[in-house]
Amino acid sequence: MNLLVRFPNIKRQKYTIARVIACGALILPSCRIPELRQADPGPVLPASFTGAINEAPSGTVSGTISEAASGTVSGLVGPSISPDSSGQLGVEEFYKDRVLTQLIDQALVNNRELKVLNEEVQVARSEVLARQGAYLPFVTAGGGTGLDLSSRFTRDGAVDSQLDIRPNQPIHNPLPDFRMGLNLFWRLDIWRALRNARDAAAQRYIAASEKRNDFVTRLVAEIAENYYGLVALDKRLETLNKTIELQQQSLEIAIAKKDAGRGTELAVQRFQAEVRKNQSEKLITLQDIIETENRINFRLNRVPMSVERTSADFYDLNINTLSLGVPSQLLQNRPDIRQAERELQAAGLDVKVARAHFFPDLTISAGVGYQAFNPKYLFNTPEALAANVAGDLVTPLINKKAIRAEYLSANAKQLESVYNYQRVVLNAFTEVINRVSMVENYRKSIEIKKQQLAALEASVDSASKLFQNARAEYVEVLLAQRDFMDARMVLIDTKRQQLGAVVNAYQALGGGNSLSVPPGPALPPHRWRKQPQP
Repeated sequence: MNLLVRFPNIKRQKYTIARVIACGALILPSCRIPELRQADPGPVLPASFTGAINEAPSGTVSGTISEAASGTVSGLVGPSISPDSSGQLGVEEFYKDRVLTQLIDQALVNNRELKVLNEEVQVARSEVLARQGAYLPFVTAGGGTGLDLSSRFTRDGAVDSQLDIRPNQPIHNPLPDFRMGLNLFWRLDIWRALRNARDAAAQRYIAASEKRNDFVTRLVAEIAENYYGLVALDKRLETLNKTIELQQQSLEIAIAKKDAGRGTELAVQRFQAEVRKNQSEKLITLQDIIETENRINFRLNRVPMSVERTSADFYDLNINTLSLGVPSQLLQNRPDIRQAERELQAAGLDVKVARAHFFPDLTISAGVGYQAFNPKYLFNTPEALAANVAGDLVTPLINKKAIRAEYLSANAKQLESVYNYQRVVLNAFTEVINRVSMVENYRKSIEIKKQQLAALEASVDSASKLFQNARAEYVEVLLAQRDFMDARMVLIDTKRQQLGAVVNAYQALGGGNSLSVPPGPALPPHRWRKQPQP
């Protein structure tokens, strides 16, 4: 009697032990997951741009890029005391040049490289939709037919020959088979591996759009820089024409003095050589104008043609006042920083996906439908009804090197993203400092060069009058004219570099980006938009 009572308990104990062993075999592989390597901290940045610009080389820098502090710098038309960044201004608001903004608008519509980046964004968006459907059940509907011929010398054939498929109706051999129904396959996302993969794809979709936006800022800056370079070349050409006219007058005076017996052939030859030199320089400048126009035309995806430009005086040409704001605004304004941030978040999600491969994987497969040997019996219910369901729980036991390698590789790529993010932030901060300081220093240089130019212009006038009255040698006139022309050319180049510095500072602050995430099919819920930092 006691044996009968204890026997079921022994069986239950065996079943319990078997369950524990099975669960241990499934969970044990996840107990030896490698530890993640951590990234080294990045450099500490000043809390304001003015602190970085004005600080002595031996000083210490404190603060972080996320701290709020106001920073200002004098732009092309003077200082701007504002906590806002010029990077938040639109193209039309910043440049205030109808001709330039029209060129930029044409480039945003027609530029082929931008269209390529738009297609990359579409590819990334399609990847999000593909990942979004991966964790949902796969349900298929369909039907089929077949014919099965069994050998009489097999177990199935021998059994079928002794049975009737219906009363007094033996099983046909060959036996037709008609079926129709639904099939389901579902990989249960227990560890969020599939949903994390979806979220990572969503982050890369936004990163692709930010990569395109970063190209837009650089495209706008390139067109603006070439545009102002074209205006500078026009001014250079105008200067050469005036210089040639002035030297032609001196040449005529030298010829007249020679004919009158008060001059020599040497003075005539020197003035003539100077005229020919500047005429040659004029042709080179015309070639530079053609090449600059065609660089703009290429960006606008149009054939070589003349490019319209502003009629404003080059020396008085001003853009907008530069306002730096605070370094933390770079995180919002710079598309390359936003791209690096999204790639960093995607890399962190990839680590979670790789980690989930250490744990058991549960899949469910099922099917329901109708099956019969004759189509007239296919929809007989419940006789022709067929169904099946199965569940599989599997976990890796032996070949874990591939999973471990995938996990370590994801960790390494995550560290790459961390270091790339640190590099991009530091590079953005450095670009702003370099370009803004260039704007200020070139502005001061232009003021000094204008004073130099005024003095040289007066010296040319004096030398020309003295030479005409035989009170100065031709060499003095030549040197005065040459110095005056060189000073005007240097002033034009300095002004051009200053305008380019303003354009590049605007781009460094994140300005010129008028595009956002492109519209498209519905994306996953907001959960993927706020993934924690790894």
